[in-house]
Parts: sequence; structure tokens; C-alpha cells
Amino acid sequence: LHSTKAAAPPIVSPQIAHRRLVSSKSPPAILPPPPPDPASSSSPETPRADRRPDRGAERAARRNIWRVNHGPPQDSTGSRARDPLFRSRTPPPSSPSPLESRPSPRLHAELVSGTSGFGFDRSTHAMAGFGGNCRLGAVLFFSAWITLAALNRLVRPAPNGCQMTYMYPTYIPIHAPNNVSSDRYGLFLYHEGWKEIDFDERVRKLDGVPVLFIPGNGGSYKQVRSFAAESSRAYQNGPLEPSFYREPSSAFELEDSSLPSQYGRILDWFTVDLEGEHSAMDGRILEEHTEYVVYAIHRILDQYKESHLARSKDGVRSTGNLPSSVMLVGHSMGGFVARAALVHPGLRKSAVETILTLSSPHQYPPVALQPSLGHFFSHVNEEWRNGYKKGVSHTSSPKLSNVVVVSISGGIHDYQIRSRLAALDGIVPSTHGFMVGSSSVKNVWLSMEHQSILWCNQLAVQVAHTLLSMIDPVDRQPFLSSQKRVFVFAKMLQSVVPQSLSWMNHVSGSQSSNFLASDTREAGELQRNDTLFCPPSVLWTSDGLEKDLHIQSNLVTVLAMDGRRRWLDIKKLGSNGRGHFVFVTNLAPCSGVRIHLWPEKHRSSIENEVPASKRIVEVTSKMVHIPAGPAPKQVEPGSQTEQPPPSAFLLLSPEDMNGYNFMTISVASRQTISGRPPPAASMAVGQFFNPVEGTSALSVGRIVHSSYSPEEIFLKEDHPMALTLSFSVSLGLLPVLLSLRTTGCGIKNIGDQIEADKNNLCKLRCFPPVALAWDSVSGIHIIPNIYSETVVVDSSPATWDSHQGAEKTTVLVL
Repeated sequence: LHSTKAAAPPIVSPQIAHRRLVSSKSPPAILPPPPPDPASSSSPETPRADRRPDRGAERAARRNIWRVNHGPPQDSTGSRARDPLFRSRTPPPSSPSPLESRPSPRLHAELVSGTSGFGFDRSTHAMAGFGGNCRLGAVLFFSAWITLAALNRLVRPAPNGCQMTYMYPTYIPIHAPNNVSSDRYGLFLYHEGWKEIDFDERVRKLDGVPVLFIPGNGGSYKQVRSFAAESSRAYQNGPLEPSFYREPSSAFELEDSSLPSQYGRILDWFTVDLEGEHSAMDGRILEEHTEYVVYAIHRILDQYKESHLARSKDGVRSTGNLPSSVMLVGHSMGGFVARAALVHPGLRKSAVETILTLSSPHQYPPVALQPSLGHFFSHVNEEWRNGYKKGVSHTSSPKLSNVVVVSISGGIHDYQIRSRLAALDGIVPSTHGFMVGSSSVKNVWLSMEHQSILWCNQLAVQVAHTLLSMIDPVDRQPFLSSQKRVFVFAKMLQSVVPQSLSWMNHVSGSQSSNFLASDTREAGELQRNDTLFCPPSVLWTSDGLEKDLHIQSNLVTVLAMDGRRRWLDIKKLGSNGRGHFVFVTNLAPCSGVRIHLWPEKHRSSIENEVPASKRIVEVTSKMVHIPAGPAPKQVEPGSQTEQPPPSAFLLLSPEDMNGYNFMTISVASRQTISGRPPPAASMAVGQFFNPVEGTSALSVGRIVHSSYSPEEIFLKEDHPMALTLSFSVSLGLLPVLLSLRTTGCGIKNIGDQIEADKNNLCKLRCFPPVALAWDSVSGIHIIPNIYSETVVVDSSPATWDSHQGAEKTTVLVL
């Protein structure tokens, strides 16, 4: 205040007033100054010593300040016209205002005024601010709680059922030549064993097939230990025990489609130390890793030559030829680095011909934080597309014509690299590679997290046997033919379940099984396929008609290994549209159960005793192996309620049974089983069914409604044993959870304890259901026992180049 008798303009920041002026929609208006106080204008200013406090002037000054900041008091009509401050909005044209050069504080007062001037005090303003802060704090608290809950759901370890891998690791450094400086990164050779060894002597004895492991984002070179340790054990123990389940059929006509009976050479595992750098953050780091991997490949091949020369000088004879290529195994971003190294201009020709990636992004980076990362991905993928194209000259083969790439994704539990990122579609042709989910890998059947894919023992064992099967037992080097290597990968990794479900439309056009031959056969083609017959080494006693059973219904059950044969009339039982046949059992094919198709009834099933024109056909080896889940809890040990889950199923289409009139299901007796003991409880169920009757399409509305109100599906007594549930729900890259539970056997709950006990007993006597969830992106996901399980599948929208039905997810419940 300039004077105690005059009202001064309020102290308002020019910056604040300017911001208020700019944000207003009305044009700027300069208000006239308040009328001068007659008392202060007529009398000169008195000295400070003679001044007395004028209470009236102070009250007037406070009133003027209040008017400036909050507007004049309103009358009963709400008008402010009587106040001189709000009477005129433009100054007289003859008297220009000195405030035109800056925003007027009084304009600020008018723009922010909008509340009554009476009844306002600091306590009300403080309470209003406290309430706003409380509301803001509540919103922030609930937002943070929802975010943390979502992150906890994504980061929380999932019970994947993986077993731990144990090893005795030793890492031997491979020194660089004197003319090469590699202080930043390092190269190591893995050795399995608890005994102390001489590093130089171990390097001099290098005589295996080199495999280079490349860690991922922030990974360690020691992550090679699980695969290297299991490779050493697999080489010592030999190949896996052969089974008589159906195997995937290749689209290639190979002269020798059998796997080696013994491994020809051990695997020498190398690993690169990339200092745990975060390669997923910058494309420049990826380029540096690629350059060092190229150097490491050349250094490994040169080291074999040096070791061979050192042994020759000592008079030690070497077995086998020197390796000319290195197999690459990469995890996460290391898998992409392996592909980038293959198109590096400095890589030697044919130095790498086989690549296996584990949960690696191939389509685009998971998080493109910098443009250089996306540019590097685009450049490498474009080089790969051009590498498989034929040039102008047809005499020369494409650059990558002999390179095979297989990608293994973690499946539904890998939240960092989703299955769509790990796919090779549009980059690698189906004749030179494929992508398979870990839940679809034979002998694994598990979805795993991004890091657990490195130590999961089931996967490590299968990968070790796969790479050892890649070695030709003749020349003790990896197979030169790319078709042979693809065949071995498919034979050892892929499940035949998608092929066996080829009668379902969404499976027949799947991109993940393009390289596999279609299972659709014409009539009579089964007669020419000798691979479906059981080997002669499996001996059975000849069946007699006195032991035969003739089934009159479309449902057949086997409750014991009784050594009897069951006859089914295909024409009679498969009528009325029930032309498909499904068979689910826990008996092993060939040794426990055998299935034949007959043109007509005969007394014997021996092929030599049947005329050539009326030959029977065995379809036992068409049975598909599935993982067996835990058996339901039994009431008493050894009681009849102990029903183990199935381990195989067989699906026959009308085309498979065309031209045949009868089917036999022969069950072995316990005395004929040799080697492993038979199962404690045996069971098999077969049925002729119509797949249309068991098909149900779940709409989005039903899916949303079932999320808060469970939906019950009642099945009739003679319902199809194969139920197909399909739905189209897209959540981008997030998974979809579908819960399926067996609630009862049709007995209504009326509160009677006796009826409840019967219902529980009925559930225990039922064969545990099996769910096969098929997704076009991640492949097959098998739930062995859905009594209390949740079916989780990937949810990804269909792309422009997707086949029809790619957006659907289908769950087949047996």
C-alpha cells in the first residue's frame, strides 16, 4: 500500500497475470484506475511523525483490495454494475492507459472472479485444498495399487513343472592370438566334470562338433551350463529309448528317415562373455556383439586346426575330419545376434549352417527404445529375406540356401518375448525352419518363463539329444543336407498332435506346421504305409475267437488287461453321421494295445495268413502320445476308483476307414508284457462320434458373462467324447485364461449325503479329461488333467497374411 488513505493495486505477479490473460477467450480489456480519494488528493502528504492511524482508511483499503481480488459484493440480483471497477471495460480513447504495455492486475481480478465475495475466509480455502489433495491422493493410490497388482501377476513365477538341472561346470578361456586385441569380451570352452583338469591339455584334445552359445540381454556366459551338461550325459548314455507312437511326417521324400542308433561325436560347447551388456536397449550394442560373435566363430574353427596340428606333432592320431561349421544356440537377444552374424559381410562362407534360438525375438524388438534398434532389426530381416531368394543367375544357389533356423518360444508363461515375436514367418521359408512352443515339444509339454527356459531339465535334455542327432554317424559331422537337418529337428521337437487334428479346419492351414505333410489320405493309402505296423520284435500270442467280444454300442471300454479282442462293426456303429472314431487310453501302443482295420472278419490277425486282396491294416502307430497328468486321489489303495490319466489318443476320420468294415481292439494280457511293468490300473475308451454334435462356439458376450458368472455346460449321457470349444477373443499380446472344470456326473445336488457320495464316486471312476488347446501362433498346449486346471492360450489378432480362422482359439476336450 502506498498510503494508508488510498487503495493501491493488489500485488499480483505479472507472469501469472499474463498466463491468465492468454488463457482467456475474451479479448484483452484495460480497466480504468479507481477514482482518486478526495482526502488524499486535496491535502499534501504529512510527515511520518505526525501520522495517526486512521481505522476508517484501513478498512477502506482492505475493502478495495477485496474488490480487486474477488470482485465487488453482489446485490440481490447478482449484478456488479454499481461498482465503478466493473462499470467500464474500455478506457476513454483520449486517455491512453499506462498499463497497456503489460497485463493488468485488475483484468486478472475480473477473469478469476466468479464466487461471492462474502463469507470467504482462509479456513474455507484450506479445507477445499485439503479435500482436493485427498481426492488426488486416493486416485494415485488406487492407480499405483492396480499397476503393482498387474506387475505382480506378470512377474510372479508360474508353476511350470520344470525340474532343476545339475552340473559340475568348468569354464576354460580360449586365448586370442597375439595380433588380436579382445580385452572387452571373452570366449570360453565348457567342461563338465568334478575333477581338476589342465586347461591347455583340454584345449589340445578338441575333437568334437563345435556349438557356440550366445547369451541374451544382460545374460551371462555361464548360462550355457545346463545344455552343455546334459549334452555330455546324453552322449554317454546314448539315444532316447524308441517308442511306437506316431511321429511327424515330413513333406520331403528322404531315403533314410530314421534317426541314428548311436551318437557319432560329442558336442564341444563354447560360450561368449559379453559382459552382461543390455543388448535390448541399443542397436549399436547389438552390432558390437555381432562383430565379436563373428570373430568367435572364426576363432573356434582356427582353434580346431591348431589343436589338430599340435596332436599331429605329438604323434597322436585324430579321429574324424576337422569341423567346417559351428552350430549356434542363442537365448533371447542372443538368438537375433546369431542371425545377424550370419549375414555379416566378414563371416566366412559356410561357417554357420544351423541355428537354434530360445525365446528370441525375430520379427521386431520387444521394446524399441532407440531408433537404431528398429533399424538394425529391419536391416537384418531384409538381408535374410534376400538370402533365400534366387538371383538373376540360376546357376548359383541363394546365399542362405543351406541354413536351417529353428525357434523355440517359451509359450504362454513368457511375458517378455511373446510367441508372435519369436515366429519366423516372412523371414525364413517353411522348408528351412519353423517355430515351436515349448509346450508343444515332445517329452517337455511345458510352458516356461523367459529365464527358466535356460535351466528347465526337460527341455535341456530334449535339446541335447536333438543336437546330437544332427550329427551324421558316417563322417561324424552335421548333416550336409538342410532337408535332413529340418527333418531331425521336426522329429525330435515337434508334436504330431496338430497333424492328427487335421480334420479340424483351423489346424489344416496352420502356419506353424507348413513344412509338415498333410495327414489327409485317400482311400486305400493306409495299405501302402508300412510305418503304422508294430515291429516284429513285439511278440503277441495269437488271438482266438473264443476270447473275442462283439461290441454292439458306439462306445467301447477297457477296464483291465484281459488279453481279449473286441470287434466293432464300422458300417453299423459309424452310421447316422458318426463316422469319426476316437480312442483314448493309458496303454502303450504295440506292447499294450493294438488296433486293426479289417475288410471282413477273419480268425487270425497274422498278415501272412490273410489273402493279399483282403489284407488287414494296423493303425496302432497312429496313436499320438500326450503327457500323462497326476492320477486323481484314490479312496483306497488299489481300489477300482483309481483311474490314471490317459497317455495317448487315436483319431480316425471316415477317409481313414473307407473300404473297411470292421475294427478290432486287442488288449494284451499282463503275462505278455516284458521289460517295464504294466500300469497299475488300465483303461481305454473308444467311441464313434459326430464332431458337429460336440462343437460349440463361445461368443464374446458369453466369455465376458462367464468371467463373473460361471457358465455350466450340461452334456447328455451319450455325448461325444471329443468336445470342441472355439472362441475369438483378442487381447493383443496378452494371454487368455479359460477355466474348465468337471463339476459332476449329472447327479443333482439335493442335499442328500448318499447322493453326494455317489457323485464323488462317479467322478473318481470317470476317465480324467484331457484338454488340447490349439492356438495358431504358439501351437498346441496340452492340459493332461483339467479337474482343477486352467487352460491358458495366446491371444493375438490375425494379420493380413493369416489364413482363415487364424484369429480363433480352439480347445479340444477329450
